Amino acid sequence: MAILDVKIPDIGDFKNVPVIDVFVKAGDVLKAEDPILTLESDKATLEVPSPAAGTVAEVLIKVGDKVSQGSPVLRFEASAGAANGSVAAAVTAAKPAPGPVVAAAPAAPVVGGVSGDAPRRTLPPPMVLDFGNVHASPSVRRLARELDVDLTVIKGTGDKGRVTVADVKASLKGSGAAPGVSGGMGIPEIPAQDFAKFGPIEVKAMSRLKKLSGPHLHRSWLNVPHVTHTDEADITDVEAYRKTLDSAAKEKGYRVTLLSFLLKASVSALRAYPEFNSSLSPDKGSLIFKKYYNIGVAVDTPDGLVVPVIKDVERKGVIELSQELAAVSKRMREGKIAPADISGGTFSISSLGGIGGTNFTPIVSAPEVAILGVVRSTMKPVWNGTEFKPRMMLPLCVSYDHRVVDGALAARFTRHLADMLEDVRQLVL
Repeated sequence: MAILDVKIPDIGDFKNVPVIDVFVKAGDVLKAEDPILTLESDKATLEVPSPAAGTVAEVLIKVGDKVSQGSPVLRFEASAGAANGSVAAAVTAAKPAPGPVVAAAPAAPVVGGVSGDAPRRTLPPPMVLDFGNVHASPSVRRLARELDVDLTVIKGTGDKGRVTVADVKASLKGSGAAPGVSGGMGIPEIPAQDFAKFGPIEVKAMSRLKKLSGPHLHRSWLNVPHVTHTDEADITDVEAYRKTLDSAAKEKGYRVTLLSFLLKASVSALRAYPEFNSSLSPDKGSLIFKKYYNIGVAVDTPDGLVVPVIKDVERKGVIELSQELAAVSKRMREGKIAPADISGGTFSISSLGGIGGTNFTPIVSAPEVAILGVVRSTMKPVWNGTEFKPRMMLPLCVSYDHRVVDGALAARFTRHLADMLEDVRQLVL
């Protein structure tokens, strides 16, 4: 049999990614694509599958180890037909494990009756912290990552200064932790209650996705002074044009949704008001303006939500964006998420169009400074100066970081978005 060294493939810019599960041991017989191990990156839980059929000769890593691109993970006796040497396995999104474990996934957002499941508002999962040489067990480190607690600023109370589970939990209450510990913020805990005293209850573990994204949402909400500006766009004409394109697209196996037009309109608004395509510098004293337009789109899947990033939107037309959205949504639903799919965003869109509502406040995905939320469009009587006419109106909800964007700028940005959607000719130039 051919002996292969299986190595970690290209996982983007991530370094020292923790191994949270190892599924194989020496002597195990594997088929191609059988899971070998699971990594926990700063965006998602990633599964490394077997590159070929064969037998595990030696496992070179264990739970708690940190790996990067090119790190060897096991030696493998491949079945006949495989080449000698070393291979880098592919990386896909890990399926959620039972109990307190998680995964990521998506479905195509919809607006104004466009087909597909509309995603709920979401943000990418939080960053995996690098705790360096902190004296703590793997279970404590994992708990700290899940709760978004920085172990490097916690004084351990265990033997020889070891950080314990109690120390991590205490930091969330703002006690026993040095200033700057994330999670507590000095906010009193909500008192625990025994709900079983009042009637029957059922306890279900939260998915890993929600446990990972929860601290990120909390951190963004606490750190970003959120303001939401709302407006309406008359999409009567663009919706008629969209339906024409969609009829032709159905025969070719994809759909043209309003989201493609929202992406194009967003780029126009980001160019006109570049503060919305910026981020605060770490010292909060400068703005970092990005000269590229990568827009995250909240996508729903059976396992939860994920935010794939559509790259270089300014270079693509409505048809190309529609085809890419269809391909990305399919890949997300199948759990085939690569790190590059969910990183590098400069602005985000969250759609509740297929569900309903009149407006909502999407949470800014820091370090981005703004996010567009859209809900279901409705037919309304609109006064044109001489009479009321039925027009399809789309609510636009732009949440923004008030440290970067003021109210007047937000109003101009949102109105620019509406103006672009109201004149389809501008979107197809």
